[in-house]
Amino acid sequence: MSTISSDIKINRVLESKLSKTNLQDIPFGRVFTDHMFIAHYIDGEWTQMEIKGIENFSLHPSNLALHYGQSIFEGMKASKNADGQPLFFRPDEHIKRLNRSADRMCMPHFPEDLFLEVVSELVNIDKDWIPDMEGSSLYIRPLMFAMDEFLGVAPSERFKFVILLLPVGPYYDKPVKLIADPQFVRAVKGGTGEAKTSGNYAASLYPSKLAKSKGYDQILWLDGVNNSLIQEVGTMNIFFVFDDHIATPLADGAILKGITRMSFIQLLKDRGYDVRERHISIEEVMESGKNGSLIEVFGSGTAAVATTVEQITYGEESIHFESDKAKIAPELKSYIEDLRNGRIEDTYGWIKKA
Repeated sequence: MSTISSDIKINRVLESKLSKTNLQDIPFGRVFTDHMFIAHYIDGEWTQMEIKGIENFSLHPSNLALHYGQSIFEGMKASKNADGQPLFFRPDEHIKRLNRSADRMCMPHFPEDLFLEVVSELVNIDKDWIPDMEGSSLYIRPLMFAMDEFLGVAPSERFKFVILLLPVGPYYDKPVKLIADPQFVRAVKGGTGEAKTSGNYAASLYPSKLAKSKGYDQILWLDGVNNSLIQEVGTMNIFFVFDDHIATPLADGAILKGITRMSFIQLLKDRGYDVRERHISIEEVMESGKNGSLIEVFGSGTAAVATTVEQITYGEESIHFESDKAKIAPELKSYIEDLRNGRIEDTYGWIKKA
């Protein structure tokens, strides 16, 4: 057993599972590395911090997170350069967003400096799990949830914070088909749409299931007031490449402020594109798709990076895009992947070494 500067215990497993794992064939989200980080928030401070082998939790049946959904999470990635050095993409922005989610869900902040220290130590311990395949990476899942044991709609005072690591391949390995369905709503202004909280995703499961049963990959969410304004996709923010500008839905409190989204906006502006964060109606998209003024559509996200959209359906109409002619999404994806693997110079200061 050893400790790092923040007095975090480190208990390494005696035998790694890596030799029994095929990193060339990884189902997304189902394979975990050997270790996890865990911390407890008790009496107003984070304590009992430890890196240890993955194990099950013991929870009281009245655990508040189970009953009332007081739970938040993040998703970021680690890749590695030619020397095998693990690299993070904008980890400072991820911990800031986690703490914004914590504010919305009446949960404590996890210290930014401590997070960067912990995640670096954890990834360095399990760095051999980072896949070498193009488009693959080590997915990092921080999770915080309530630990109080009582039945009552009130904020917990005790919490558990966990970081899990998962080797993953590409989330989407082909262009996607989307369906816009005004029957279902993901979030509204004033709700929890900006927070990465578990309830948002639980509510999306049934509409996503229906979309997939109809042959689509994901649902394209519309706003809950007019049932017309586009918000985001089930797993991504979304961009529309028109013939005279590029647009992405306005972050008005009802959509997640994606780290990849933010990065793409800056990259596109720096490359001279007219990028507008604005309201975009599904009617505008369908009409522009039919008359040819909408050239390309793509999603952005940590898991998806940049994913080309080949079809959008709304009501009885569909518009189609030739994915092999997409220009913007492949360029952005290539740039981010090159950054994450240390193949190009990081002029933005987005990449941090573990």
